[in-house]
Amino acid sequence: MLRLSQEWGVKLGFERVCDAAKVQVNTPMKVEVAGQAIAVVRDSVGELYAIGDTCTHGDVSLSEGFVEDDTLECWAHGAKFSLKIGHPLTLPAYEPVPVYAIKIVDEQIFIDPTPIFKENNNVHTRN
Repeated sequence: MLRLSQEWGVKLGFERVCDAAKVQVNTPMKVEVAGQAIAVVRDSVGELYAIGDTCTHGDVSLSEGFVEDDTLECWAHGAKFSLKIGHPLTLPAYEPVPVYAIKIVDEQIFIDPTPIFKENNNVHTRN
């Protein structure tokens, strides 16, 4: 891991998940990083996001859902989650999903499997 991190210019903790070109606009892609299911999403303006892939309401895969602007909607019951902060924006979900740091280096996507949450413009690491 150390050699890969140094070679790609990525800090320890980040893991390579795929080529950036594999993530299509408005089509979530499920990846696994350190045993965690993560949805990688490219929104309509081309921004990439990484959020927990499991809906907090129905325990279903969010990567099978629908992208609209900067949200990901669960296909089962319609709960929408912010791609930026993971918070649910509509019912029936009321618990957030984790958000993960994502980097693009040489057209490769790297994700840190330690969840981050943004509250009041501060970034917090979940322990």
